[in-house]
Amino acid sequence: MTRYLFFSGKGGVGKTSLSSATAVMLAKQGAKTLLVTTDPASNLGDVFGQEVGLEARAVEGIPHLFIQEINPHQALETYKDRALAPLRELFPEEFVQAAEEKMSGPCTEEIATFDQFIACMHQPDYEWVVFDTAPTGHTLRLLELPSSWSLHIEESAHGSGQTCIGSVDALAASKEQYDNAVRALQDPDTTTFVFVTQPASLPMEELLRSADELRKLEISNQVAIVNGVIPEDERIHPYSRRRWLKQEPHILDLQSRFSGQIGYMPLYADEVNGMTMLEQVGRDLQHAIQL
Repeated sequence: MTRYLFFSGKGGVGKTSLSSATAVMLAKQGAKTLLVTTDPASNLGDVFGQEVGLEARAVEGIPHLFIQEINPHQALETYKDRALAPLRELFPEEFVQAAEEKMSGPCTEEIATFDQFIACMHQPDYEWVVFDTAPTGHTLRLLELPSSWSLHIEESAHGSGQTCIGSVDALAASKEQYDNAVRALQDPDTTTFVFVTQPASLPMEELLRSADELRKLEISNQVAIVNGVIPEDERIHPYSRRRWLKQEPHILDLQSRFSGQIGYMPLYADEVNGMTMLEQVGRDLQHAIQL
């Protein structure tokens, strides 16, 4: 298993359940594990019954497991507070206000969010970092950012010497971090990208498009998990068999078009909620696929 696991896919396919079950499984094995959500609409707090914030917090009742949320708006405020603190001691309020207004655009929010993402990847205290990501489009943008920002800094160095968040000189250390992040994402021994899908047309087509986009970013270590498959011993019931007959063509189509490893998770009779179900999902996942 690689150190970084990214769970992604279309909304509503089970990313949070599977990423949470994986993180619980790793923590139960004694490995210090960080579960990070990059999805502003995530229900990670509901899954574990506690608040999730910008800083990592220990999960109550599960030793070795920590959870964290990357929220763009909170990340922006934290970034601005940190950047403006030295200015407040040296310059009049009018100057600080002007600087704050300049840092209130989408450019700064994007880089603030990205800085949080990079910080999660570079935390040395954790053996595993599991990402519960936003729906695929947001995630692709996030994964594009290391290369985009590294290139922007490089181009700015040959031009005005300025970026939207400061001078190129001040961002030299950041560029090195971005380049390291790119290398980690592209290294199949370090990062696995886990697509979660349902056995239906729309989420599977999105999976295949996203797989192509990731390959363009040279992120090649990809696996797929088909979630919610009718169990084999349930397919004799007329209702379940009808559902299986609708699922099967999509599964066969994915097998013919996706080049990575594919695992299959059953449709559970009960909602995946609570520690007992998460542990069950974690055990089933271990049998379904080699992450």
